[in-house]
Amino acid sequence: MEIQEPEVAKNPEIEDTIELAKQRRHDEVEDCDEQQHKQHQAEEDEEDELRKLLLSDIGELPISPPSATQVNFVSYFITDFTKSGHDQYIYRHANGLCVIGLAPTHIAFKDEGGITNVDFNVGKSDRSVLKVSGKRKKNALRSESNTALCKVSTAKDSYIVRLSLGGQREIN
Repeated sequence: MEIQEPEVAKNPEIEDTIELAKQRRHDEVEDCDEQQHKQHQAEEDEEDELRKLLLSDIGELPISPPSATQVNFVSYFITDFTKSGHDQYIYRHANGLCVIGLAPTHIAFKDEGGITNVDFNVGKSDRSVLKVSGKRKKNALRSESNTALCKVSTAKDSYIVRLSLGGQREIN
């Protein structure tokens, strides 16, 4: 026994309205797909741009990464400070901290046997026993430009290392 569907009289106006609604829905779906595609493409472009910034061409990368000193400090080099051959370097951090040292071209490194001793007991106070503490650097020694920092000894001679920065400084 077969069930027969009754025939319904079709109204052409209603059929046109239904067809128009189907067409609109189809167009909306296509518009939505197109917008999603554009958004997805924009996200991919942004991701590619970020990847290029973060992961540069491996051929352009240095063999070894830069040191913390190269990244965090500005380097200065002072030649012939006080006397010929008394070269120094200064590493200055953005927070004002300065690290002072003997440059590789300093005369003390050229002496046979190299540096044998560094004595911080120069002048009226022994800088090796200073205990600096706290936010205000309690117990830090205040000094002027050209103040003796330490005495560097080699097998043949000794050299006084002086503060090469102008103005008043705290020595820690």
